[in-house]
Amino acid sequence: MAKRALLGWMLAPWLLIPAAGQAEELQTVSVTRASLHEMVHLDGLIEAVQQSTVSAQTSGTVVELPFDVDDSVAAGDLIVRLEDSEQQSRLRQAEAGLEEARSGLQNARQQFTRIEAVHERGLVSRQEFDQARNNLSAAQARVERAEAAVTEAQKQLDYTRIIAPYGGILTERHVELGESVNPGQPLLSGLTLEQLRVVVDLPQKYADLARSERQATVTLADGRVLETGELTFYPYANPETHTFRLRLRLNEPNGSLFPGMLVKVGVPVASRDALWVPASALVQRSELRAVFVMDQKDQPRLRQVRVGARDEGRLEVLAGLSEGERVVANPQVLVGSERLNLTEDSGTKGE
Repeated sequence: MAKRALLGWMLAPWLLIPAAGQAEELQTVSVTRASLHEMVHLDGLIEAVQQSTVSAQTSGTVVELPFDVDDSVAAGDLIVRLEDSEQQSRLRQAEAGLEEARSGLQNARQQFTRIEAVHERGLVSRQEFDQARNNLSAAQARVERAEAAVTEAQKQLDYTRIIAPYGGILTERHVELGESVNPGQPLLSGLTLEQLRVVVDLPQKYADLARSERQATVTLADGRVLETGELTFYPYANPETHTFRLRLRLNEPNGSLFPGMLVKVGVPVASRDALWVPASALVQRSELRAVFVMDQKDQPRLRQVRVGARDEGRLEVLAGLSEGERVVANPQVLVGSERLNLTEDSGTKGE
């Protein structure tokens, strides 16, 4: 009797509401059994796939910095220029050396051709012929060495003009105008927003199942679920936190996502069978939870239930229902309806 009175009190506010939904058709669904994947939700961090620091490859003084921090650059844009008088001078010296070596090669080739012709007639010794041939080989080697010197000097000159390796945003500037730099010194840092990924640290106890399931969801603060691509598990644990790093590629960078943003990453950590009903079937009043169950006479009767997880419009039922029973999916239409029966279901389960 006490429970019946309590259920009647629970529905009392419904009886005071005008029967606005009587014209709607009563919708019933069967209680179904399906797998439930329990998820653990962790904080993930968005980072850029391409982020790098450009360093000097030659020495010089910074004479031009066309871009500043937060500026957008395109691939191939000049981002740093160094004073190049020393490199220009070395290139001219190398080119002059190459011309000299080529002249020497031409002279050695002509000398060898003359001696070779005379040697065939037996008018010069074998020693003179060998010497001419060796001089020709040495001249060819000097040309090759001079060509390598020109190539290196040209490369050092090219290094005074640093261009962007890819399009993106400059995030940090490590040098200023007039500053002297040496090879290996950082100049600028940047990243691209075209390719983003999410990294998250997964506790050790969840690692095995998560690695076998290889599924994860990424959710923004507004509830929007992001489309993810390749999922990578790091094959080692952090020795300090004992967590495994999980990395997910994002397929939809759209200008609203930026490196450093926090997102929620859901990773399945357990799986079990569960009974499901539509979330709309639940009637809630204070601490009580109930659904309308259709009896053998096709009449709705209120039955108290114990519920668990919610998943995409479904509600897990822990106790109070059996698989195959029919419940009312739109209980609001029973307000003021003649079919509303406040009598407690004599077969209430889970008591």
